[in-house]
Amino acid sequence: MTATPPQTTVQTFTPTMLITWALLASLPLWIEKVGLYQYLGVEILIWATYALAFNLVLGHAGLPSFGHGAFFGIGAYAFGLAQFNIAANLWVCLLAALLAAALAGAVVALFISHRRGIYFSLMTIAFGQVFWFIAMKAHAITGGEDGLLKIARLPMDIGVAAFSTESNVALYYAVFAVFVAVSLGLWRLVHSPFGRVVKAIKQNEERARFVGYDVWAAKFATIVISAALSGLAGGLFAMAQRSAFPDVMSLHYSGYIVMMTLVGGGLVSYWGPVIGVVVFLLARDLIGAWTTSWMLWFGLLFVILVMFRPDGIAGFLESLRRKEPPAPAPVPASDAKGA
Repeated sequence: MTATPPQTTVQTFTPTMLITWALLASLPLWIEKVGLYQYLGVEILIWATYALAFNLVLGHAGLPSFGHGAFFGIGAYAFGLAQFNIAANLWVCLLAALLAAALAGAVVALFISHRRGIYFSLMTIAFGQVFWFIAMKAHAITGGEDGLLKIARLPMDIGVAAFSTESNVALYYAVFAVFVAVSLGLWRLVHSPFGRVVKAIKQNEERARFVGYDVWAAKFATIVISAALSGLAGGLFAMAQRSAFPDVMSLHYSGYIVMMTLVGGGLVSYWGPVIGVVVFLLARDLIGAWTTSWMLWFGLLFVILVMFRPDGIAGFLESLRRKEPPAPAPVPASDAKGA
């Protein structure tokens, strides 16, 4: 007998969601006025899509994956290979990126869904390195260390019209459409009965299994969905960069997405990973303009946050919003007796 999670009503569109979308939709109008550049907006949306997908595993299911860069990279390669060998169509290439990453995620999930804790983490690292090694050595398919070059920015064909994505602004709005769809879909997923099972697994896997949830199947599905959406983001990344290269599958790139998610507060907030992506990319550009060792300073920020605010920036902002007036100082026992 399988347990059924309790039903609760959750808004499809929340004020935070609408404000986030509105802010991002207007970004091309003001980003250059504050001294930044249009392509940074494209990067933010792609990495934010990737971070939300990754956080389904880390933040919502409590599964510490350190090899997610493999799925991002597989999506990038699949996008390029589909464009060169199947059809130069945006939807076909994005579908190829999503399916290829989902397939890779399913293979990995078969081996790691019954693991947890440090063993789960180590196996994600191992599989990530396996995919990275294949990308480096399968030169005839992936281009080896050089990667796949000359990937085109394909037009967005919606049947009645086709929109070019050659300019950074046009590409931004194409990626924005994908970001809105992914963020809304994941929002509904994490607040669905399936999402509540995933959260139960995060709180106590043994208890979730004891009350009748199919823990293995839920973990398998979570990993596959997260991998597929990470691959979708990878496909967009390949189109934006006009190339796919093995570095994005390496261990340090997998570490980036972990840092973004934790710094932003992905463990306590749905939108935390988006905050983390913005902070990370701004730190890269703003601190990087001052010193080449910007990662040293971002690493120090990461250490400080983990030590003093493990719930990240989103957790800090939430604590400010809910801040209550300080409680009155306790009266000393001697004064109380005197009174």
